Amino acid sequence: MRRRGAHGRAVFLDRDGTIIEDTGYINDPASVRLLEGVGAALSELEQLGYALVIVSNQSGVGRGMFSESEAEAVDRRTQALLAGEGVRLAGAYYCYDPPWSASRFRKPGPGLLMKARDELGLDLEASFLIGDKESDMIAGRSAGCKTILIAGEERGRGSPPQQVPEEIVDFRATSWAEALGYIRRQGNPE
Repeated sequence: MRRRGAHGRAVFLDRDGTIIEDTGYINDPASVRLLEGVGAALSELEQLGYALVIVSNQSGVGRGMFSESEAEAVDRRTQALLAGEGVRLAGAYYCYDPPWSASRFRKPGPGLLMKARDELGLDLEASFLIGDKESDMIAGRSAGCKTILIAGEERGRGSPPQQVPEEIVDFRATSWAEALGYIRRQGNPE
């Protein structure tokens, strides 16, 4: 059974380069590593009543680079590492389509967020999206979420922060602690 955050609030999370190291097309569960500060920040967000939801493009499947079962094994490993930090996701939504497809679920489109909203009963306007690429910011903004661009050298292949337009980023963070602080300030007015 999937859990809902209090008031239907969520934090949508890109996966590669946001919660785990981005080493390219990840198809080996043994290579999955959580980024520094992820576990503690997500645990606190969960305690604050946010549903935690992964929304991630994984076009390696659509490109024929690895199978859907390999992608699912990476997801299971990611969720196991998060569980080891006391974090339980409300859901994980992936788009396996390649960039040249007309998929409505592929970011920068908001399809994955809309699907999660419908299935989990989430309030997108009370939610946040955290990602490391321009496409994440566009998807979050299109869905009505507040957006957080998290960037740092250890993250891997994300968009260079200076190249992501200001108008689609609500907050720029260099660490999970900064992202968490912003959400605390913005998301808990009561």
